[in-house]
Amino acid sequence: MSKIVDIATREIGNGENPLNSNNSKYNAWFQLPGVPWCGIFVSWCYSYAGVPLPKIGFNKGFAGCQTAVAFFKKNKKITTNPVPGSIVFYDFNADGRYDHTGIFVDWLPDGRFEAIEGNTSDKNQSNGGMVMKKLRHNKNVIFVTL
Repeated sequence: MSKIVDIATREIGNGENPLNSNNSKYNAWFQLPGVPWCGIFVSWCYSYAGVPLPKIGFNKGFAGCQTAVAFFKKNKKITTNPVPGSIVFYDFNADGRYDHTGIFVDWLPDGRFEAIEGNTSDKNQSNGGMVMKKLRHNKNVIFVTL
């Protein structure tokens, strides 16, 4: 699983071209241009680490958070003990709908955690156009370990 984190780390700073287009190298690989790509980024990292995700609506993994969360719940992959490389899903609005996803890196001493996420930014958490390392609170999140 640490290979997934290594691959994701090398992608920090990559993003969309042009900005605000939802067109990235990850979309091109997934063959789904112009759509939000946080899940596509996670699928890309897993694939390049040699751990391709199951077909969750698409041949190369998942694009939408809701579909992926439903799949992982059905297949009993949700955990409260993530390891580096686990998938994390965020429900930013606390409305029961998961808005964004990323790759868990590690816990911090204060209870927050680090994650590497695609299609995020400082101003737009779930459609920001960049790969970034983020500090997150352990609130309204679920983790998946395969």
